Amino acid sequence: MGETYMHLAGIVAHSMVDGPGVRMSIFFQGCIHACKGCQNPDTWNKDGGEYVSTRTIIDKMKQTKYLDGITLSGGDPLLQSEAAIEIAQEAHKMGHTVWVYTGWTYEEILAGDAGEMAIEALNHIDVLVDGRFEPDLKSSECIYRGSTNQRLVDVKESIRSKIRVEIEERKGIL
Repeated sequence: MGETYMHLAGIVAHSMVDGPGVRMSIFFQGCIHACKGCQNPDTWNKDGGEYVSTRTIIDKMKQTKYLDGITLSGGDPLLQSEAAIEIAQEAHKMGHTVWVYTGWTYEEILAGDAGEMAIEALNHIDVLVDGRFEPDLKSSECIYRGSTNQRLVDVKESIRSKIRVEIEERKGIL
């Protein structure tokens, strides 16, 4: 693995709101979507945050106990897909699941709207929470999403079956 650097907004070592179980949430710096009502507008500036190597983040993952998985959020992690891939690969080696929050839809990513590396990143993601946050569609009934237009995509099953497969939200399924 090479020495890839990325703009990092921050890390929450133990989160229980960004996917099931205890997760390390890694917030990437930089977002072009600028969703109205975004909870992290301070992550929009692509040049902000701290410039760190993926090795620094991976070492922190290895030192953090009691994790069920990691969540890549932001900003938008797919704007820094190479770093997202490296982190996801190492997380999988450690037995962690990988969730990614992005403003692009699964279909937009496949169409190349997020770039070629984002298409490659799909191969390293378990669950994609896709779509822009829409304040008019905000609902407290959404599990792990902010608005009802956002979807929980089972990426591995979607790639295997060649159709988008969404995860059931009923309690006990996730």
